[in-house]
Amino acid sequence: MAAGSFEGQYVWSPAANDRALAHACMDVRTGRYLSAHEVLQEAREDFEVRAHRSLVLASVAADSDLAERWLAEEPGPEAALLWARVAMLRALRMADAGDRRQGALARIAQTACERAAKLLPDDPTPWVAQLALARLDRPLDPAPQGLLTAPPGPWYLFAHILRLAPWHREAHHRFLSFFFTRYGGSSSASWDVAAFLSQRAPADSPLRLLPLVALVEDYNPSALLADRTWEQPQWITTAMGIYRNWFPRVADYRYTPVLDLAYLAHALFMANREFEAREVFTAMGPYASRMPWSAFGDPEDQLTKARRSCGLPVPHDG
Repeated sequence: MAAGSFEGQYVWSPAANDRALAHACMDVRTGRYLSAHEVLQEAREDFEVRAHRSLVLASVAADSDLAERWLAEEPGPEAALLWARVAMLRALRMADAGDRRQGALARIAQTACERAAKLLPDDPTPWVAQLALARLDRPLDPAPQGLLTAPPGPWYLFAHILRLAPWHREAHHRFLSFFFTRYGGSSSASWDVAAFLSQRAPADSPLRLLPLVALVEDYNPSALLADRTWEQPQWITTAMGIYRNWFPRVADYRYTPVLDLAYLAHALFMANREFEAREVFTAMGPYASRMPWSAFGDPEDQLTKARRSCGLPVPHDG
């Protein structure tokens, strides 16, 4: 699905060019849930779209009582899923804010996830929401063979999700984030897990981006030559491999995968591969995500700097 051309301003909407999702988000903001039901039900057989849509809708609904009201008025798999996602987001936000209510909210979220999972047992999305919550109680299952550091973590839950959807994008990202330093992990563990997961994935999978995500997460602006890291041969090889093998598949996506494209464009730009970065930026159209740019400063300023370097239009030009 084409992203559309850049018309002078960035669009910071996670719905991107999924028009049905964007419409459902507008309805949720006004307290209506029929469109949300429709877009989630329509995606029951497409786990990637269902995960994406439910997360975007939950981010809009989390500050209102819509999810609770929907579940009370018209209970069903879609209502239960949105409630699980909303409860998950609230628990994570409280944890990140250091709020003492995080424990109670985490228990509510866990119960909501279990309810949604029972209604549609083949849907991995409620289990992925549980995986996101794992960084709060930090289960330490033993790691499988093949990892240098063998970091313990929620491996059993992750394995269950992989049985439902072996290459589930969000599941892999949630699992990797468990090992981030800011959540109680370590740089060595996150590097190890990112490499292990990406090497398992097909060459044309977006999961090949996981080491680039870990690289941004580990970025330390005070380190010597920190911004030159992406110019190292291993990272050029990683970025170019993704560009050659995964990037051509993006045209067939049902919505523009803005976040994945942003990580790829950033890596190519930092590696001085501006021709390839320009193509990736062009594929993104006007849509923008705060990561990875916010790791380096103001996201709009960083994105504008990269686009301008690639000879592309930026806001307020001309």
